[in-house]
Amino acid sequence: EPAKQEAPKPAPAAPQSYATGSPSPAAKKILDEKGIDASQVSGQGRDGRITKTDAELAAVPAMGGSLLTATGARSTTTTKLSVLRRKIAQRLVSVKNETAMLTTFNEVDMSEIFRLRKQYKDEFAQKHGVGLGFMSFFTKAVTRALKLYPDVNASIDGDFKINYDFCDISIAVSGPKGLMVPVLRNAENMSFKGVEANIKDLAVKVRDGKITVDEMTGGTFTITNGGTFGSMLSTPIINPPQSAILGMHNIIQRPVAVDGQVVIRPMMYVAMSYDHRIIDGKESVGFLVAVKEGIDNPVEFLLGGDEKKGLEL
Repeated sequence: EPAKQEAPKPAPAAPQSYATGSPSPAAKKILDEKGIDASQVSGQGRDGRITKTDAELAAVPAMGGSLLTATGARSTTTTKLSVLRRKIAQRLVSVKNETAMLTTFNEVDMSEIFRLRKQYKDEFAQKHGVGLGFMSFFTKAVTRALKLYPDVNASIDGDFKINYDFCDISIAVSGPKGLMVPVLRNAENMSFKGVEANIKDLAVKVRDGKITVDEMTGGTFTITNGGTFGSMLSTPIINPPQSAILGMHNIIQRPVAVDGQVVIRPMMYVAMSYDHRIIDGKESVGFLVAVKEGIDNPVEFLLGGDEKKGLEL
């Protein structure tokens, strides 16, 4: 009777250890460069360790299938800039290229303005039909400072400097089509009521898309408030042909030293960007200090020492 042939026994499985499926340092580097996960490679080294040769022979996965599932879809969208956005871009680049723009900073204490608004906001709104906001205080502080530092209220035209004896203040307002800068004409002659009423009227026109070109041209100085979006500090860009711009920011309750004591006050950083070709450092710093005086002490510097009379109450 012929001898029975035994089936070949399978090769014993490689022993499992901490090294099984783990790449060597050299192999790991190669796999990382290829973008291959070590779990996708069968290690032929001792105890199933992934060797450098294993990594070199491993095929790069095709772009698709599981890779897309892991990373998610990626796409890009190209749209043409609107005419308004293209004009804004050209204007901003021209400012950087054609002016010697610098920015100086200071901080203001909003405590007194907070007090005045809290004390008189209801009476002010009832009598004048508009709210008593921060912008009227800053506008009045700016027009006062412009009278003290007239070179800030000027522009350059070729080899000539043009000084203005009036203060047409551009107020940056965010609208559906972007940032607009309607102008308060002769703001130096406006009362607090007048500033608030005009700003409200212009803001409504911007929101409704009814603002005209004439209402946005001819300003001599700009105020912008990044604080409405949460900005703590910024370097606002000059609005040409003007020579300076004031940036307001958010109000933060923080500790400050007052008469040798640490107290918590509502503080705001303010920034003034200016064209150094026409405004020297002394004037820019002095101007911002004058604005600070008006905000820190509004009754004395903006309301003529009588807060009720100054607010027309």
